[in-house]
Amino acid sequence: MKEDEVRAALQAELAELSDLQAVSAEARAPVELDQTTQGRLSRMDAMQAQAMALETQRRREVRRSRIEAALKRLDADEFGDCVVCGEEIGTKRLAVDLTTPTCVDCAS
Repeated sequence: MKEDEVRAALQAELAELSDLQAVSAEARAPVELDQTTQGRLSRMDAMQAQAMALETQRRREVRRSRIEAALKRLDADEFGDCVVCGEEIGTKRLAVDLTTPTCVDCAS
């Protein structure tokens, strides 16, 4: 994959993460504790859904950080090189995840 294709793919994923964050904002909102508007079990379901939405958002932020780090490596002309040993990361490994910072040997 060429550098401009990698950059475009990473930026597209960043845009998708931003869109998903905006769409899921309501699901992460605090759960109302007023029993007159909903029963105890409904509130518990809402709290569980909120917890799952918050965890999903946390994972999106981790992914965003990995993408931003990969873009920085692209800018520094270090993309595709292991951040630990400096050796080239295999193309098959990068094809699975463009944000992979390490080679197979250093990842284990």
